[in-house]
Amino acid sequence: KSFCACLTETESANHVITANEGGAIGLAAGHYLATGKLACVYMQNSGQGNAVNPLLSLADPDVYSIPMLLLVGWRGEPGVHDEPQHVKQGKVTVSLFEALGIPTEVLPDDVYAAQEVAARMVKKAVEENRPVALVVRKGVFAEYKLKTIRENIVETPREEAIERIVREYGNEAVFVSTTGMISRELYETRIRLGQDHSRDFLTVGSMGHASMIAMGIAKAKPEQLVICLDGDGASLMQMGNMAIVGQSGCENLLHIVLNNAAHDSVGGQPTVADAVRLSDIAQSCGYSVATFIPGVRTQAYGRPMFMEILVAKGARKDLGRPKEPPQENKDLFMRTLAK
Repeated sequence: KSFCACLTETESANHVITANEGGAIGLAAGHYLATGKLACVYMQNSGQGNAVNPLLSLADPDVYSIPMLLLVGWRGEPGVHDEPQHVKQGKVTVSLFEALGIPTEVLPDDVYAAQEVAARMVKKAVEENRPVALVVRKGVFAEYKLKTIRENIVETPREEAIERIVREYGNEAVFVSTTGMISRELYETRIRLGQDHSRDFLTVGSMGHASMIAMGIAKAKPEQLVICLDGDGASLMQMGNMAIVGQSGCENLLHIVLNNAAHDSVGGQPTVADAVRLSDIAQSCGYSVATFIPGVRTQAYGRPMFMEILVAKGARKDLGRPKEPPQENKDLFMRTLAK
């Protein structure tokens, strides 16, 4: 969060927040082709999966041999407590880069040693025309808070919007919620309303794929209403999924995007969702588009339904996390579907 906040405020002309990490690799490649200079691609280690294909089939020395510096946050480092979705990724972060043939070093927490390591890795990238990686442990960067915070486009808290949705559909639908704050707020909403979590699949990882999980359920259970609670950053990350869902014919699928034009989980970095008409995109993909009005039901008539709800950035400081492990959530959810 601190690195992202500092970068957002101090580097604007040469800084682009891409929709996903693979896109960032492509952007860095284009920059090199045009300038002969390497770019820095920063990501959380969960983004390694999105980056693998362009790293191997585009930037690798066996293909186009394009240099770039990867700066990768090490979530789930072995021996450091973290969330369940980061555990496996943390175990394989360094070994995965090694398997890809990408020289990797861990960034030291001493500023002078860090400068030395960074300079050495940049030199290696330039001389050998290849990607190199710096892995950053939690807490290495000093704390930095945004001094200029973009105003909220609306005042409705996301958690309030989720509660309205749950009150409307909570007893008849099953929910698939995207990773990050939305899943945490759905979990807390159920507790606040005195309900259990048996109807909710909390997608704690796999950013951008909640809508496809929901579609898989909707196709297998055509009589069951399935609601996907998505975020703007997640839907932008894998926007191609909207085209597939839109053409699925799943009239029992309701795809709701809670749009605050920000990546809340990493400190509120902006997305382009306040400038992109997600509802228009959904409609062109084949969705039936409606406005969420409590008490008013709309019928999709052979098509999935899409709703976009504008919400404010930010979340409660005391927002909790799911207490049950992911496997327990999965088993409980599957038992509900089996009924």
